[in-house]
Amino acid sequence: MLVGLKKRLQDAKEAWAEELPQVLWAYRTTPQSATGETPFRLAYGIEVMIPIEINEQSPRVNFYDEVGNIQGHKEELELLPEVQEQAQIREAVLKQRMTNRYNKKVIQRSFSPDDLVLIKNDIGVNKSRDGKLAANWKGP
Repeated sequence: MLVGLKKRLQDAKEAWAEELPQVLWAYRTTPQSATGETPFRLAYGIEVMIPIEINEQSPRVNFYDEVGNIQGHKEELELLPEVQEQAQIREAVLKQRMTNRYNKKVIQRSFSPDDLVLIKNDIGVNKSRDGKLAANWKGP
């Protein structure tokens, strides 16, 4: 979501609160790669109708039938637990793939007492006068 906010704001960083609803809408209506579904569908059981569909008279608007829509929505809600379970499975598979890929690249290291090592220097890196040119590591 931070990326979406950065793209929307560009020059007007102080207006982030006004842009947040649009960024949240975009996030909630975009299929996520991990689940293959939109967060909106996983929460409500149906696909959201975006404003352009209403303004441009899409087939969903033109062939709208209130009775059929209510029945269809009931059926979608009955299928919601299955859709959520499939999304959960897809997410777990993706996490496992990412874990396997990461673990292939990890190099096992062992240290003994009195070994000299470098320590990541997270504290004060951005506060020093060197800025991003400051050392990321401290040690010998």
